[in-house]
Amino acid sequence: MNPKKHFMERRDFLKLGVTGAFGLVVTASDLLSPVEQVQAAQLPLAPQSLSPDVALQKLMEGNQRFVQHQPRHPDQSQIRLQEVAQAQHPFVTILSCADSRVPAEIIFDQGIGDIFDVRIAGNIATPEALGSIEYAVVLLGTPVLMVLGHERCGAVTAAVQNQALLGEIGSFVKAIKPAVEKVKDQSGDAVENAVVANVHYQIEQLKRSKLLTERLQSGKLKLVGGRYDLDTGTVSIIT
Repeated sequence: MNPKKHFMERRDFLKLGVTGAFGLVVTASDLLSPVEQVQAAQLPLAPQSLSPDVALQKLMEGNQRFVQHQPRHPDQSQIRLQEVAQAQHPFVTILSCADSRVPAEIIFDQGIGDIFDVRIAGNIATPEALGSIEYAVVLLGTPVLMVLGHERCGAVTAAVQNQALLGEIGSFVKAIKPAVEKVKDQSGDAVENAVVANVHYQIEQLKRSKLLTERLQSGKLKLVGGRYDLDTGTVSIIT
């Protein structure tokens, strides 16, 4: 196979996949080569799509099991591993903090292939994070997108304290400062106020995406904000 030709085919495939989010009607067979069509036919079929409301309910029920210390550890068997080895169909995308105490699959009692988990300090919507989210929402079809902040977030604390930081740590602090500014005169705990404000602010940044906006307007996507309590393990919906 000519390497240059193969590169062009893959590039065209990605362009068509994204364009399809704006209404271009193409079928999977139109985008696949004959060899890829045979391979696709051997992949497990996607499960029946969940509505955004049902998907969110499923996610929150998992958190309740975690809080009540009654986890089911779903989708963690060898059978599940094989089911998703060739194709993934997550039912939720989560933009969460990289904090080691906030592992989405555990606190929501989910398994392999259930959550498209985008983790970055301060749960900030960087261009790279946004691109990952657009991929999950548009091309994988996840019906729920959650921005998940958490109690006593170190990244948010650093932004509130506004101190000089080493290396590239200041890059994510800069991305959180607009949220801090919005609540700097608000009464109460400054860090807690900023944690909540940052979730709202990052949601605003995500809504600038034309791809996500199209899905929201069509009713195929629900965008919510959450706050994780480190002390109790509870996730609360705050938007």
